[in-house]
Amino acid sequence: MKIFALSDLHLSFDENYQEYKPMNIFGEKWQDHAEKIKENWVKTVSNEDIVLVPGDLSWGLNLEDIVYDLSYLENLPGKKIISKGNHDLWWKSLSKVRKALPENIIALQNDHIILNNQVAICGTRGWLNPEDKNFKQSVDLKIYKRELGRLKLSLKSIKEDIKDIIVMLHYPPTSGKHEFSEFVEIMTNFNVKTCIYGHLHSEAIFSALPEEKWGINFHIVSADAIGFCPKLIYSFKSD
Repeated sequence: MKIFALSDLHLSFDENYQEYKPMNIFGEKWQDHAEKIKENWVKTVSNEDIVLVPGDLSWGLNLEDIVYDLSYLENLPGKKIISKGNHDLWWKSLSKVRKALPENIIALQNDHIILNNQVAICGTRGWLNPEDKNFKQSVDLKIYKRELGRLKLSLKSIKEDIKDIIVMLHYPPTSGKHEFSEFVEIMTNFNVKTCIYGHLHSEAIFSALPEEKWGINFHIVSADAIGFCPKLIYSFKSD
């Protein structure tokens, strides 16, 4: 069993599996992106594997809007663990989200998931960091603090004796200047060794964190940053 990650699928399928919000308006690389993801996913992921999807799964505004997006994801190989992104406006009530999900898709929020008795998956959406030039105290500080609290809740929920912790965020855990942040502080306090995140697209991808800093391995997994192909994050010893 292996753990892969891919974020920012930005799906928008209607009942005819046509995209009502095609992503090619953001550049040629996004042309037919859902088909690219499907082709790469099928080649890369087996039914025994796990794929982490840290946010921006769908453009839908409510659960009824994402029925066909969930069907697309359900029919791809492997079990999927999803968390919330800034564009996942359909994700309102966690209980309703979990009730709507197919068996092979699991929603993560304020808790954790243990894989193979070895690895804990934790996480939250994250938010802009105070060092970010677009951060507005009056609007963003409350959300930022709430997301810090949710990450702590997720990590504190681990009671099992496990080997590794993987944190999945949607936003990067630092500003583009890569300064030590409260998100990083929380992760180091809990001995997190791997953090995945998305959110960054186009030129912003160049502001991604280095692959290793503060003892943490960072992986940017925005779909367009990694060629619309799930990225291998972790292999269990039995593999």
